[in-house]
Amino acid sequence: MSSRPVDLADSERHPLPSVGSLRSVDTFPQQRLRVAAISFLNTAPLMWDFQHPPLATSLNSRYQIDWMLPAECANRLASGQADIGLVPIAALATTPGLSILPGCTIASKGHVRSLLLVRRASQPIADLRSVAADKASRTTLAHARILLGKWGNPSVPFVPLGADLDAMLDRADAAIVIGDPALLALEERANRFERTGEELVYHDLAEEWHTLTGLPFVSAVWGIASSIPVDERIAEDFIQSRNHGLQNIETLAAEWSRKLPISEYTIRDYLTTNIHYILDEECIEAMRVFFHMAAECGVLPEYSVTIPEPVTP
Repeated sequence: MSSRPVDLADSERHPLPSVGSLRSVDTFPQQRLRVAAISFLNTAPLMWDFQHPPLATSLNSRYQIDWMLPAECANRLASGQADIGLVPIAALATTPGLSILPGCTIASKGHVRSLLLVRRASQPIADLRSVAADKASRTTLAHARILLGKWGNPSVPFVPLGADLDAMLDRADAAIVIGDPALLALEERANRFERTGEELVYHDLAEEWHTLTGLPFVSAVWGIASSIPVDERIAEDFIQSRNHGLQNIETLAAEWSRKLPISEYTIRDYLTTNIHYILDEECIEAMRVFFHMAAECGVLPEYSVTIPEPVTP
């Protein structure tokens, strides 16, 4: 699969998608805003300005960045330990008072590679008796539960486990793995077969979701606590960081190839082809459909994605 240049036309036409209420305020908060960020490769473009010159120093004076897994971001916001967090969208339905910071998302409009349901080829999905579930993300598990219902196995138990594919398949009939561990599982696919002789099927959950609904798989958005006034400067800081990150994919590919045993080519292709970072109207509609289906299946409480017009100065 070849990489393609990132087109920022959508972000330029819609720099502030109208999700969440924007208020213009005269001054930035006096204390640094606490940001719960995710330490996965797919978030790297969003965090560019917070980690690279020339803007990292000035942003550091306004934001305190803490790194964690996706589900923990939601916990930090719910407990008041964070002001802004890259939260799994499922947390919007379970965390009262949480708003969406406009502009950015972690989504996929097709094949994503980093959201996997892995099962033994000898066991059909309808016959699965247990699924080991990566504890890192609530949203992927909610999407998976909806898909499993459509595939004839709506009540299969989920067993929460750490993201180790071998250990997960020792405990359950199938495994849900996300993020960097999922990418590594795909990289090791051939080696694992040679080592174990066990034939596995790797379902790409974003691709399966797109097949079912025709819509993107939206994993996460920047959530912001209700106590924080959402002014346009905050939103612009995060949108600008994303735009700069997408303009520096080559640098990110080089940096992350030293952190993960994955080639620069694969990382570049993943960040440009597999992940979609702009919270556009198609992603907003995908969120609406997701919450509707999740409520119908009893996976999440009912939640309405509201889209008020942003308030300009």
